[in-house]
Amino acid sequence: MNRLVRRRLFASLLLLSTGLLLVACSKHAESDSVVASSAPSVLATGEAFPDLNGKLQPLAQWKGRVVLLNFWAPWCPPCRKEIPDLVKLQAKYANRGFTVVGIAIDTADNTQAFTDQQFDLNYPILVGGEKGIELAKRLGNTVGVLPYSVILDRRGEVLYTHRSEIDPARVEQILRPIM
Repeated sequence: MNRLVRRRLFASLLLLSTGLLLVACSKHAESDSVVASSAPSVLATGEAFPDLNGKLQPLAQWKGRVVLLNFWAPWCPPCRKEIPDLVKLQAKYANRGFTVVGIAIDTADNTQAFTDQQFDLNYPILVGGEKGIELAKRLGNTVGVLPYSVILDRRGEVLYTHRSEIDPARVEQILRPIM
């Protein structure tokens, strides 16, 4: 391959990579779907992630509750922007069997530093790292967009997925019939 072809190929790959990164943390990646899944219950797979104290938390502990899994990262502006809405949803519906579970795609130290400074969170935060990315992919986030949210019914089956910031009104519309 001559030098010019290699440069063009490199430039094309660089542009493609940059575009994917922008989409991965952008409101323009917004998409949602209501899912009728035949996949096994997410809460019955044995998945577990450490909390901010390093204690392993199995997702199965939330079986019997409606769960909004929120994949996010402290460095992601749309992720940070939606946290107050998640806090409000948790406060409004917790006593009716609903739990938001944040799965951070970052280190425990970075996540702890961010949550200590920024928010009075009323829902559990788990540290997902690479394992969290893999779970998000299995739950439909094939392009790695953050934030990414998944609503699970009381059996742990996927009801709804959403890429980008959540719309609290849409989440409430999904929750009302199953709460």
